[in-house]
Amino acid sequence: MIMIIERSSKWEEDFINKLESDGEWDSWKLYNMSYDVVKTNLITEFSGLQSPKYLPNLTPLTHQLEAAETVIERMNGKAILADEVGLGKTIEAGLILKEYLIRGLVKKALILAPASLINQWVEELNYKFYIPVIAYKKNIQLDQYDIVVMSMDTAKKSPHREAIYAQDYDMIIIDEAHKLKNHKTKIYEFVQSLKKKFCLLLTATPIQNDVFELFYLISLLKPGHLGNYEMFQSSFSASKHDLEHDEYLRELVNQVMVRNRRQDTGIEWTNRQVQIIPIQFTDEEREVYNLILDLKDVSSAFSGAFSMITLQKEMCSSKEATYLTLNNMRQNCGDQEEEDHVEGVIQKLMALEVNSKAEKTYEIISKTTDKVIIFTEYRASQAYLQWYLNSKGITSVLFNGKFKKSKRDYMKHLFKEHAQVLIATEAGGEGINLQFCHHVINYDLPWNPMKLEQRIGRVHRLGQEHDVQIYNLVTDNTIEKDILDMLYVKIDVFEKVVGELDDILSAL
Repeated sequence: MIMIIERSSKWEEDFINKLESDGEWDSWKLYNMSYDVVKTNLITEFSGLQSPKYLPNLTPLTHQLEAAETVIERMNGKAILADEVGLGKTIEAGLILKEYLIRGLVKKALILAPASLINQWVEELNYKFYIPVIAYKKNIQLDQYDIVVMSMDTAKKSPHREAIYAQDYDMIIIDEAHKLKNHKTKIYEFVQSLKKKFCLLLTATPIQNDVFELFYLISLLKPGHLGNYEMFQSSFSASKHDLEHDEYLRELVNQVMVRNRRQDTGIEWTNRQVQIIPIQFTDEEREVYNLILDLKDVSSAFSGAFSMITLQKEMCSSKEATYLTLNNMRQNCGDQEEEDHVEGVIQKLMALEVNSKAEKTYEIISKTTDKVIIFTEYRASQAYLQWYLNSKGITSVLFNGKFKKSKRDYMKHLFKEHAQVLIATEAGGEGINLQFCHHVINYDLPWNPMKLEQRIGRVHRLGQEHDVQIYNLVTDNTIEKDILDMLYVKIDVFEKVVGELDDILSAL
């Protein structure tokens, strides 16, 4: 086969025509417009942020701009953003993502967040940062979208996990990164397997219960930065709640972590007024509490330490919460004698007419006309408290993790506009902003001090105009005293490695 190539002279005719008729390609107006576009998009230096001038709907605070600069210029886009609750970690992450998009270093990004925060991420990135982002749904093809927000629980499961692995993401952002916990969780294993050119981990509480949680977070960002597990444990004589050479460890941590405290932002913040409120059981409540302690010697169903701890905590909360656990365990008793013994405890429990902690809660609420948020660990206690407060003429709404987003938003609206009290389980300590409220009652204390910080951070954040009143209820001579002691130990570890905390407990 012979191919004949001929020289065309048509280009010459077109060239002459464009010269004579002032064709589009040599229009001086179009040339200037094109020149201006190229000049505007030209980035002449790498230092400093370019993104703020493209964000007319956002006025970042100084500490947010400095955090973004630090991550980009000193940490190469791999960092833990660990500002205290309410200081705008989402804004910092948005600035960093926008900067990398403008510079052409990021094209595809994946954002993993708790389900309750997905819509917040989509709204902020779309409207504040002009970043086109969508919330992932099951019928979405990931290769058709550059920036996607997805829930952690969805991402770690098949077939979504495999679909994500098939993409080449330039940046991974993980909100509430403390939920990764350690290398044994499925979400940790999933994130560890992701390709991560740039990676941001957002958490105000990088240590929740023990120092090894921070080790695992940093190992996700920079494997080997703190050595392997055995080397880390040996170098810092690290145990869950203690370690040595903490100054050197903090220096290493600060190479990959940005943490702003409220007092460092230059913003005038309201104060926290924290009280520990002691609760005295009635004689009848004390009798039932002691009977529960004796169950470990009576029934094999109650021999586990976890079961006994759960029951003791529930008894300090409400008889309703305690009954549910006792009733379930009664069904696992080894013989009729054990079952009868447990039944006797249940009868004593249900005969109680007074809940001393609920009475103290009412006493605190009755002294103010302001909004109050109560945190309890048990939905049974939540329901009881609503009934009890209603019997005293106090309006309240519930808030827990079983509610869909639309119901959560409606409950928040009812609290703001109508009810005096919001009664929340732990789910209320995450992803809801309540600056219009400044009274917090920690009805049940968690083992984890960072949960307290998350709870308080719902009200003590930008926009709060009043001092925040915090009441931590502790029942004397019960497991709650042990919980309080452990909280102080864990706070001490956190402050050694990460930095000081705002008050969440009053002086011991």
